[in-house]
Amino acid sequence: MANANLNAAARNKNDEFYTQYDDIEKEMNCYDPNIFRDKTILLPCDDPEWSNFTRYFAAKFKEFGIKKLISTSYAINKKKYIYQGMYSLFVNAEEIDKDKEITCGKIFTLERGAENVDIDNLQWKYLEGDGDFRSQEVKVLRDEADIIITNPPFSLFREFLSWILDGEKKFLIISNKNCLTYKEVFPLIMQNKIWAGCRDWAGGMWMESADPETVDKIIDGQNFKNVPAIWLTNLDHKKRHEPLKLMTEKRNIRHSKHKEIKGVGYRKYDNYDALEVPYTDAIPDDYDGVMGVPITFLDKYCPEQFEILGDSRYHDGSEVADDINYIDGVLGYRRILIKRRRGGDND
Repeated sequence: MANANLNAAARNKNDEFYTQYDDIEKEMNCYDPNIFRDKTILLPCDDPEWSNFTRYFAAKFKEFGIKKLISTSYAINKKKYIYQGMYSLFVNAEEIDKDKEITCGKIFTLERGAENVDIDNLQWKYLEGDGDFRSQEVKVLRDEADIIITNPPFSLFREFLSWILDGEKKFLIISNKNCLTYKEVFPLIMQNKIWAGCRDWAGGMWMESADPETVDKIIDGQNFKNVPAIWLTNLDHKKRHEPLKLMTEKRNIRHSKHKEIKGVGYRKYDNYDALEVPYTDAIPDDYDGVMGVPITFLDKYCPEQFEILGDSRYHDGSEVADDINYIDGVLGYRRILIKRRRGGDND
């Protein structure tokens, strides 16, 4: 059943999006490169033939002082899906003529001492199995790794995150923004066990699409889709500790989109003692009580400035599904419940 689920995920239009090299480079540039020094990095959802994650870390291997790089891919039954007109991962059906290529995932490894690595022609081998990240073969690689970095199938995100956390690994992964509301994810954010990466969430991410029906624009003959994707990590970075600019009366007057606040003021929920804040940049600088802010607040969240108490559905992270963000009897958008921390440089 696990392999069937991964086969389905590989065919899922919402999973077939591939990260651009520039987006990987921009995100990695936000971190101290020393975090990679003397570390083994595993890329467990990355075909070494074409993955930009593999190409990037192979190119940066010596510069970052990486101890070992491992990149693996999953091999769905390619011949079966080609015959059914369902396979779309850049594979030519005429090239698939060996059982190994049908049933076994690929693996690329790079260790210290390797010279003259050609990132456009990496020399990979085959795994014994299909490369499912939940397989024992790939779990062994997970246990060997210090850091896991990849763009996993969005439809398997819950299982993939659990797989990482079970291995107690550092990670930097891409996910759909919707994952923030998952009951398996939000408590981890509350507890400061995972947090947003460096890239701003606004605008989404342009990713290459393997499905010609899922296209927003074409660049140099390649199909691209704007995906509501974000980076999630447990690696520290400077942006995470930058306090958010809060709303003063002066700033309020200068922001036209805050007319509704200027007109009626901040409002409280009918059934919960918390202030409704409709925009992240409208968080007032003079309120010490509980506030309900948009989920996009997590992109700007500084743990030294605010405490996350829960959200409008699960309150304190529990399973009690009881929405509390009603105003005049109308249920509003889902909100993160926060409270200001005092005693630090919060402005």
